[in-house]
Amino acid sequence: MTSSATDNVKLSNAQIAWRAAQDIADGAYVNLGIGFPEMVARYQPPGRETIFHTENGVLDFGEAPPEGLEDWDLINAGKKAVTLKPGSAFFHHADSFAMVRGGHLDVAILGAYEVAQNGDLANWSVGAKGVPAVGGAMDLVHGAKRVAIITEHVAKTGKPKLVEHCSLPLTGVGCVTRVYSSLAVIDIESGRFVLREKLASIPFDRLQSLTGAELVIDGPVADLIAPEL
Repeated sequence: MTSSATDNVKLSNAQIAWRAAQDIADGAYVNLGIGFPEMVARYQPPGRETIFHTENGVLDFGEAPPEGLEDWDLINAGKKAVTLKPGSAFFHHADSFAMVRGGHLDVAILGAYEVAQNGDLANWSVGAKGVPAVGGAMDLVHGAKRVAIITEHVAKTGKPKLVEHCSLPLTGVGCVTRVYSSLAVIDIESGRFVLREKLASIPFDRLQSLTGAELVIDGPVADLIAPEL
């Protein structure tokens, strides 16, 4: 089955990012991976404050500036322009990684090529189209108190991204606790994928067929609902 088989029912990237943002606690220190995970910053729930950290040395940065008003001395790790909030701080790259490795981040939200049922993560690759190195993700997955993944449930080739064992180079071992996919919200507990939410429009059997490892039901499974974005 190709990824197009779920295109008419799956959440968009914006909706996945929105759902992940709803679980960030007020006052949390959060690092967002480069690319798709950066979208999570757009959808902070009203009344909650999130302090965003970036590996290149900024804490508590704000929204992207309007187009044409960028200050290219103010960027995040993905080289995208950011703004500063009152109280924002700059620091050395080494100090930034000391924060990561010292356990000072509450949450890291990253993308993935593969997530294994024991929490192993592969989110980099090599080759002509691969990322040339693992980068800061290796530190983030073992330094943050909680690691969440946002991802399509199925790769463009139709291959499951949630698997029994990762086949690609690992970013971290046993590090992922929750996956927000385009079809479901899944916790990783005791080496198992535990289904917490799924789209009401997709039957469990079909969701299982799109997942490369057993989905366990342990308690109520809520409907996965996101606004039109």
